[in-house]
Amino acid sequence: MLVLTRKQGETLCIGDDIEIEIISLKNDQVKIGIRAPKSVDIVRKELLADTAAANAEAVGGTVDVRKLLSGGKQGE
Repeated sequence: MLVLTRKQGETLCIGDDIEIEIISLKNDQVKIGIRAPKSVDIVRKELLADTAAANAEAVGGTVDVRKLLSGGKQGE
């Protein structure tokens, strides 16, 4: 992990097309702005975990991908 110190208004770049700017600092929060191509998904990490848990619950546990690909039904 790369750890950097930045001040308000400063920017860092990731590759040629992603730019992260420190917008403001207030108490223990940092507001950042991200410029990236529309093809790049930007999602808060906690939402990824919540979505994965909700998907697993909706499916009822695990899914046998081989059965799905072969046209079989779950529970057979």
